[in-house]
Amino acid sequence: MNARATSNPTVGVARRCLTPPPGVELAGLGYYLNRTWERVRDDLNATAIVITDGAGSGVALVAVDLMYNDATFTRVVREQASARTSLRPEAICVNFSHSHNAPTAGLIIGGGQRDESYLAFAAQLVAETIVDAWRGRQPARLFTGKSELAGMTFNRARENGPVDTRVSVLRADRLDGKPFAAVVNFHSHCTAHMEVDLRAVSRDWPGEAVDQIENALPGVTALYLQGTAGDVNFRRELNGTERRFEPARALTRAALDAIANAQPLEVASIDAHTRSVILPTRRWTREEIDRDRAEGLYRLATGDTTGWLEGIARVCVNQPERLPLRYDGDVAKAAAAVARFAVEWTDAILEGWERRAETLTTEVQALRIGDVFFCAHQAELFTSLGLEVRRQWPASDLFMLGYSNGSIGYLPDAHDITRGSYAALQSPKFTGQFPFTSEAGVGMVNGLLTALEQVKK
Repeated sequence: MNARATSNPTVGVARRCLTPPPGVELAGLGYYLNRTWERVRDDLNATAIVITDGAGSGVALVAVDLMYNDATFTRVVREQASARTSLRPEAICVNFSHSHNAPTAGLIIGGGQRDESYLAFAAQLVAETIVDAWRGRQPARLFTGKSELAGMTFNRARENGPVDTRVSVLRADRLDGKPFAAVVNFHSHCTAHMEVDLRAVSRDWPGEAVDQIENALPGVTALYLQGTAGDVNFRRELNGTERRFEPARALTRAALDAIANAQPLEVASIDAHTRSVILPTRRWTREEIDRDRAEGLYRLATGDTTGWLEGIARVCVNQPERLPLRYDGDVAKAAAAVARFAVEWTDAILEGWERRAETLTTEVQALRIGDVFFCAHQAELFTSLGLEVRRQWPASDLFMLGYSNGSIGYLPDAHDITRGSYAALQSPKFTGQFPFTSEAGVGMVNGLLTALEQVKK
């Protein structure tokens, strides 16, 4: 590893366990499954890194092993952490891994009940993790690197569609040259282990990769930051099979290579910026609402499953034909769950439906550590949009962070919105939103680039 860098910021890392108590649901695998956990495959964590420069400016990145983020959750974390440190709230980035074997903070109608008591406890622990990292800062040297992890992931929304293969790393060494922290950013859904044991708490493959990196580098605390994963999974044969351990191993190899070959990073200054971006949506038509509601009420009243995959279930999950497997193979139970969802989402959306604005306001965030940039947003962003940010941004060291500081569900590109996919039509239903228009993706790209410009030297 490289022996020296050109400046000495202060860096601290810390970790706290977030595994929920019994009775808390795991989220994101279907509707009304009541997946209260029964086993702990591996503990959920919050892992934070705080970096400050000589002028007192600092940023905090915290990796949280939960499914969907929430703006209120993030606000509580920021308020509590900034009150006990010198960190500005806008300099704190709360990134969720999106494990489907973890609870959710963000709303998913029918997809995992939020436990408010647990979430309040978890937000406090996340804030305390940031405070721990801030208090544990020490002079350090930073290094930045990247590698590629090609051939392991695929675009599930479009045949031969784009994937982001970039593995970005940030390494912190003590002044004696020993590494003690590593930040890793990649881009894929956490689906390797989720169907092996639906009632087991797990970080999935990001947790395995973190553990493997730490085993390979004794004394290092590693963070995994989830990226542009809206339409990307590891290849299907690597999920839920005997090959499910390969994703973490492959990511570990790529990350260790990037960590070993990372280059010194001069940290003359640190900056952070958040801003609101207004994205265009369209109002659900009354015809769309009434159609879903009528089918839902009919199926609940009659139990009829005829043509169940052709109506409200057409894009109810990513692979609707496999949904009955999550109900012990019972098509009637799966159809009834989807019907119940149709009734409940229409109940929710009809409240204020005609008065609600046809826009959605969301936060974007940009952080700069020397010549390394981080951009963060609240979406499950599609890869074509993330790659467009990379294409337009001149700096080569750019960490792309999704699932950060809140949740607005999937943000698909214009192609997916036109074809009326799961991401385009079902996501706004279970998040209680209006669907995005084809211009929304461009709005997010422009918003992220504008935020990045605000922290550029």
